[in-house]
Amino acid sequence: MKIRKLEPHLVNQIAAGEVIERPASAVKELVENALDAGSTSITIHLRDGGRSLIAITDNGSGMSQDDLELAVERHATSKLPSNDLFNIQTLGFRGEALPSIGSVSRVQITSRLKEATEAWCLKLEGGDKKPPIPASHPQGTHIEVKDLFYATPARLKFLKSPSTELSHAVELLNRLAMSHFSVAFKLLADQRVVFDYSACDALQDRLTQVMGVEFSQNALPLEMARGDIYLNGFISLPTLSRANAAHQYLFVNGRPVKDKLLHGAIRAAYQDFLASDRYPMLALFLKVPPEEVDVNVHPAKTEVRFRDSGLIRGTIVSALKQTLAGASHKTATTVSFQALRSLRPASIQQPSLSRYASRLEESAPPPLSHDYVGLPRPFGPCNDGEAHHYEHRETIQETPLETPLLGFAKAQLHETYILSQTQEGLVIVDQHAAHERLVYERLKAEMGHVKRQPLLIPEVIELSENDLVCLKEILQDLLALGLVVEPFGEKALLVRETPHLLGELDLKGLLQDIADELKELGGPLGLKERLAEVLATCACHHSVRAGRRLSIEEMNALLRQMEKTPHSGQCNHGRPTYVELKKIDMEKLFGRR
Repeated sequence: MKIRKLEPHLVNQIAAGEVIERPASAVKELVENALDAGSTSITIHLRDGGRSLIAITDNGSGMSQDDLELAVERHATSKLPSNDLFNIQTLGFRGEALPSIGSVSRVQITSRLKEATEAWCLKLEGGDKKPPIPASHPQGTHIEVKDLFYATPARLKFLKSPSTELSHAVELLNRLAMSHFSVAFKLLADQRVVFDYSACDALQDRLTQVMGVEFSQNALPLEMARGDIYLNGFISLPTLSRANAAHQYLFVNGRPVKDKLLHGAIRAAYQDFLASDRYPMLALFLKVPPEEVDVNVHPAKTEVRFRDSGLIRGTIVSALKQTLAGASHKTATTVSFQALRSLRPASIQQPSLSRYASRLEESAPPPLSHDYVGLPRPFGPCNDGEAHHYEHRETIQETPLETPLLGFAKAQLHETYILSQTQEGLVIVDQHAAHERLVYERLKAEMGHVKRQPLLIPEVIELSENDLVCLKEILQDLLALGLVVEPFGEKALLVRETPHLLGELDLKGLLQDIADELKELGGPLGLKERLAEVLATCACHHSVRAGRRLSIEEMNALLRQMEKTPHSGQCNHGRPTYVELKKIDMEKLFGRR
């Protein structure tokens, strides 16, 4: 077979297969062009999920007749003035989108410059370009893409239902709207308004539009600068989480990305607060010098590569942990809302109540004080056979000038929940979950001096060359975690000591996991996560159990410790440790408001 040069229309169809995976991909390319053109308002119309029609109108800078003809040529762009692929400051830059879309659909582009007296219209059909003709149009650009993939029918078989294709477009547009909150976005699907985001003055306003009021009310603002790296955004409290990572929005230099390194950093930062199958909600915006990140590693530009991935990962983990630490014992308001929704007025008929009223009065015991004294030591070990002796006594509790944040304990329900009265309402505390967090934080603080246990016979672990290279770079980090490892020949490592907390280990499996995560995420999470699991287990077994009676003094001591302990609003598994009900909410339940 002789080598031959492919026909231009075939080259464009191949490029379309790489860049235009589905209608949402075409929407992405065209909206990015509108944003790069300086648009402040963008309207998108879709029909049949984008298969029949994609129409995008913007008020950007527009194009002249000559620019319009060049724009549909392969590898023609206005976005690389310095011809430097490592100094990219725009969203689009490949110069493949328009010719690729035009090779598999029917495209009509109408555009007008700001100072021009007329607009120009150009048509592409299956890769065939028609000469531009004068047209009437305001400043900006209007693009219509009809019958996507009509020129490549085989690709139509891979498209999903219109509703599924629309959902992909909505997800993509939401990400672009977040990173450009000063731009108005409007999406119509089959003449129905899907969303209409007005231009915003602040990022949080746009996040409220996209992610909802629930996220906005339970989001912590984040901001950190480290050298030329700047990170900002909003992250949810651990008690506001989801079953997947669909609500994690990540941006690098304004570009929406899905990056394993960034997701790994988020997992590492939240590992003390969430179970492995729960994911926080967040929107993070990372700005780095353009030369420090390569955005040209994927045809659709959804993945990036950092020059110093360790620095980026460390910055994100540090910023998230500092922000979460500032939340103290705060818990999500959604917890209280869920509790209020579960409360319903009792449906008691008046006749049945009056029938037993006199009998209840006769059998009622004398009034009891809310205060009890428990003999067991506060939060000490409790044996199953240990007897608890409670005596009733009348006390007068002096009210301080300022009520503590979590109030004063009044009673214990079902030997599991603590009722506390605050200045603004009522707090219900899960005594086991709360004390579990307190014990865990104490154990974690003591982890600075990890106890190591020497192996009677040091173990030789043979690994692949790539794994050895990764592990040899972090031997000091492993030492800080209690794992003493040293090179042994050219193809093995020698393990002399292991962390005492972990007990017996599958050392080869552990080192293999750490090496795999180093290659995938850029950080040794395996050992840290196992240590965290052991600490969480110890905290659970050393905490006050449900069913344990507590005295008022013990309950108040627990509340005061919660107020002083970071992250005490949730246990180690992301469940809330307390629920707060405002007085105004309780008044609404009983019709007082």
